[in-house]
Amino acid sequence: MNRQILRLAIPNIISNLSVPLLGAVDTAVVGRLEHVYYLGAIAVGSIIFDFIFWGFGFLRMGTTGMVAQAYGAQEERKTRIILFRVLLVAAISSAFILLIQYPLIEASLFLVNASPEVEEYTRLYYHIRIFAAPATLALFGLNGWFLGMQNSTYPMIVTIFLNIVNIILNLIFVFRFNMTVDGVATGSLIASFLALILAIILYKKKYGGMKLNISLDELIETQELKKFFSVNRDIVIRTLCLIFSYAFFTAKSAEMGDVVLAANTILLQMWYISSYGTDGFAYAAESLVGRFKGARDNEQLKAAVKANMLWGLALGLLGTTTYAIFDAEIIALFTDKDNVIAVALTVVIWLIAAPLVNSVCFIWDGVYIGATATGAMRNSMLIATILVFIPVYYVSEPFAGIHALWMAMTAFMVARGVILTLYAPSRIFGSTASGT
Repeated sequence: MNRQILRLAIPNIISNLSVPLLGAVDTAVVGRLEHVYYLGAIAVGSIIFDFIFWGFGFLRMGTTGMVAQAYGAQEERKTRIILFRVLLVAAISSAFILLIQYPLIEASLFLVNASPEVEEYTRLYYHIRIFAAPATLALFGLNGWFLGMQNSTYPMIVTIFLNIVNIILNLIFVFRFNMTVDGVATGSLIASFLALILAIILYKKKYGGMKLNISLDELIETQELKKFFSVNRDIVIRTLCLIFSYAFFTAKSAEMGDVVLAANTILLQMWYISSYGTDGFAYAAESLVGRFKGARDNEQLKAAVKANMLWGLALGLLGTTTYAIFDAEIIALFTDKDNVIAVALTVVIWLIAAPLVNSVCFIWDGVYIGATATGAMRNSMLIATILVFIPVYYVSEPFAGIHALWMAMTAFMVARGVILTLYAPSRIFGSTASGT
């Protein structure tokens, strides 16, 4: 079992760590420009795109679980139908995003009380990067399909290629052509389409030989569409709650001033680095749990959950230890502004605890996605957001200040882990894994 997990997890960890590496490089590049409001614009712009793009994150997560179960049941034709269906949804969704792009940015900036300079450069960033929507959503579907087919190597290749190209382009545009946030946005736009081309080439190379002659009627078959949107509806709600927590965190940071916003942006990048590492084992759990659910092998299912959880906790402990020892040195890699570093160090204790604390809910997410038990994920996220995250912030903010944000985020992650653990006996290991 450990060999199967590592075969899937190691490529996922490598590819996942390249994602926050991109964010880290962007933060470090922009953090060394003359004004801190550039960093604030990247933070606010990134949150807006988290809402827009990860609101469609079901195109990856929902695809993995359904394809893995079809793969476990040896229904190869069904796996292809799912892929083409999700690409059709991605195309329609990206067209809709581009259609409403202007009201989206105005509504977003209305909700974030940022400085005029941050708003100006957020708009500049947004109006370039928004055109990456078609490539981004299609990549969600393709990478989710590869993972469901027990192939974590292709998503690794595509993601590393995407982020390395993105980093190179960002460095060229910012330092060679003296651009600011527009250079970062342009780099992301170009890299997204190049990565999509690579993903299609890889698909054709390994899977494109089988001619299926799939009809439109099969893609829009009523019962399958109902299941598709039922599973993905829950994932959308879950994802929007998660993005809301990060957006709320960033918006409240912006209200505290550009220096606090810059400091919390850096710490969130470090948070993402640890979470993406653990997500490597969560993705392995998605693939294996879906496969064993499809094959109706409950013993292997239990073994996969237990082993992935232990690996996730071990990696989380490593992250916590690393941040505890090298906290100041890592923060200094992101910015040379002494006032930003000083603010970050006042709340770094919350970041140090995060890798270990967060690993439990991250692994459970992978398990529930693989089992398509998305209703439990939705419920746990709603409870953690409405009954834990928001109350903890508003109760603690009057006396805790900036610490209230980190206290709320930590309580939010703990609540998710506890609730998903309590749900597991009935929703994962019971006779069914219902999406409700």
